Amino acid sequence: MRAARIYAGPFGLMIVLGLSACLSTPRRPPGPLPGASPQPGATRPPPPPASVTPPPNPDAVPDAVPRPEPRSRNGNPPFYDVFGKRYYVLSSSVGYWERGVASWYGPGFHEVRTSTGEPYDMYAMTAAHKTLPLPAYVRVTNLQNGRSIVVRVNDRGPFVGNRIIDLSYTAAAKLDMLRNGTAMVEVRVIDPSTPPPAVPAAVPASSLYVQAGAFADPANARRLAEKLRGGGYGTVFVRDDQIAGRRMYRVRIGPVPDVAEFDRVVGALEQAGISDAHLALD
Repeated sequence: MRAARIYAGPFGLMIVLGLSACLSTPRRPPGPLPGASPQPGATRPPPPPASVTPPPNPDAVPDAVPRPEPRSRNGNPPFYDVFGKRYYVLSSSVGYWERGVASWYGPGFHEVRTSTGEPYDMYAMTAAHKTLPLPAYVRVTNLQNGRSIVVRVNDRGPFVGNRIIDLSYTAAAKLDMLRNGTAMVEVRVIDPSTPPPAVPAAVPASSLYVQAGAFADPANARRLAEKLRGGGYGTVFVRDDQIAGRRMYRVRIGPVPDVAEFDRVVGALEQAGISDAHLALD
């Protein structure tokens, strides 16, 4: 995390808040992308302690059970900085959902303190997220195979690539993503104070795409699509949708068959100045 300089004057409170954000958010050092070769000079994480016994069958481990919990005293600063990027912690998790790429973390962090101060248990149903208030409960659905789980978010991360959530070893095993290291997922917050939502049917999404932009004006959508066509991104098209009585024109690329292709397209779009591309499905 970047060190903060403290200045006197009317902006002092802002600087102090920034420093407090850094000091109160334990940093979990990110490693290489799961499934990727270590970078030159990088070391592989150590195995878990010999005394740790993994569950005989991860699929038999029950999901986390959502329950009302107070906001943690640790890990919830107004904002914090990692690798030069600032993240703002949400004031509420109600109604939050997103789609993107999930990764998982395990042996190298087992029993290391999480952002809430609890020891990380790679065999529990937990996860790390960059901006959700801690703790939080989310349903994570693997959009490539339809598997779905509920985890308790008690840590910060992931801070590598475009990953949106870091799952524990057991959570990743239950989503059948250990072999590949990543999966395209949907993350939806569960509000413990309301009746539990129905478990989604285990049916994979028919098609997954990269959405490069959404516009109310069809001319703007056509201009972006024409700019992207022929650029090596893949099939580019404009989808016409009606949402809450308004027409939206979405520029999409794909379908994308796997995380590797999703990463390639998103990376190429970032090079072209489009930084808000995200995962979309039909």
